[in-house]
Amino acid sequence: MTTPLVRDRSINPATGKLGVLTPGLGAVASTFIAGVLAVRAGHATPIGSISQMAHIRLGDRSAGRNPLIRDLVPLAELDDLVFGGWDPISSNALEAARYCGVLDESDLQLISGELEGVVAMDAVFDHRWVKRLDGQRVKQLPSKWDQALALIDDIERFRTDNGCDRLVMVWCGSTEAYQEPSAVHASLEAFEDGLKANDTNIAPSQIYAYAALQSGVPFANGAPNLAVDIPCMGELARRRGVPIAGKDFKTGQTLMKTLIAPGLKARMLGLRGWYSTNILGNRDGEVLDDPENFKTKETSKLGVLDTILQPDIYPDLYSEVDHVVRINYYPPRGDNKEGWDAIDIFGWMGYPMEIKIDFLCRDSILAAPIVLDLALFLDLAARAGESDLQEWLSFYFKAPQEPEGLKAEHDLFIQQTKLKNTLREWMGEEPVTHSEAG
Repeated sequence: MTTPLVRDRSINPATGKLGVLTPGLGAVASTFIAGVLAVRAGHATPIGSISQMAHIRLGDRSAGRNPLIRDLVPLAELDDLVFGGWDPISSNALEAARYCGVLDESDLQLISGELEGVVAMDAVFDHRWVKRLDGQRVKQLPSKWDQALALIDDIERFRTDNGCDRLVMVWCGSTEAYQEPSAVHASLEAFEDGLKANDTNIAPSQIYAYAALQSGVPFANGAPNLAVDIPCMGELARRRGVPIAGKDFKTGQTLMKTLIAPGLKARMLGLRGWYSTNILGNRDGEVLDDPENFKTKETSKLGVLDTILQPDIYPDLYSEVDHVVRINYYPPRGDNKEGWDAIDIFGWMGYPMEIKIDFLCRDSILAAPIVLDLALFLDLAARAGESDLQEWLSFYFKAPQEPEGLKAEHDLFIQQTKLKNTLREWMGEEPVTHSEAG
């Protein structure tokens, strides 16, 4: 049996209430909240949640030490979670859940009172960034600086009113129109000046991120927006000692790519092309029907294959890959997304083969447990004294942020190893490399 390492860090206990704030109270957030409430009431099992259902091996295989992650690591209990958020359309989580239609009414009825009690705060919303939506429940304030201050007030009011000991924020709002970093994002000083000057390059997601970090609240970015992967937010996260993670929840088609592509590479099979198309009919699909918003999502999705396949190292196999991504808004499907993949590979002596995938998935059902895990793990990171980018949470993202000077890791299995080894290290255990005889 391997002797545990002496723990070199102190992790504060998860005592008291943890508030989970979501900018956006639509399909993903309402499904996440409803699921946690259902689990707490004994109506459901947290399927898809690594933090709740996965085991983690400790030491040699012969030792037989394989506890649940939640039994090894001091995570917040589900009973201690309190929910809040902002939304420009829905007034509460029950209304949002019924509008989005992800969950059956029979499931919602069991927890309807608690869902209705999660009342949406008025949102920071700018039609320029999400042209396909019209916000009615929005903050009418003269400047982006005032909007940021209003969000900071919302955060503190929520903390006080709900008796929360700690807070985390997970972006569950829409994909914003495409943008590149600009001068206003180069430093914290420039960003704050830009807020006061109503700089048009500052998007709503960045205002939420700023408000969270200034309030000492960890922030995870569930969309491909430039929210915390800009220099000013890294500077603020370090200054305030707050952990951050992003970006873009890895749910349907990209999840499949991070499963299949490592297998092709492991077998040294070549790839000629990968054509992907999605049809979905939820609010996300409606937003992505706008070319500028689709470009943001496309950029997030296209970065996966090159990083996994390493065409610079394996030019004979992967240097000439045609990678095409399409998303089509199709209202009849609602949240039940369908992803088609046509994959053209080649093997021995260059002979071609094909793989076809038709993934009929439920977008928010796949995203909801990611929100839960990110909330719990970011809270853990904060209590462990971590700040800035939490690369070990890349497992959950399509376009994970990377440390400066390094490329992001997209291989799902390498990401999983990093996540579990980080938890092992924090708890004074040896990393598992699978190289030992035991």
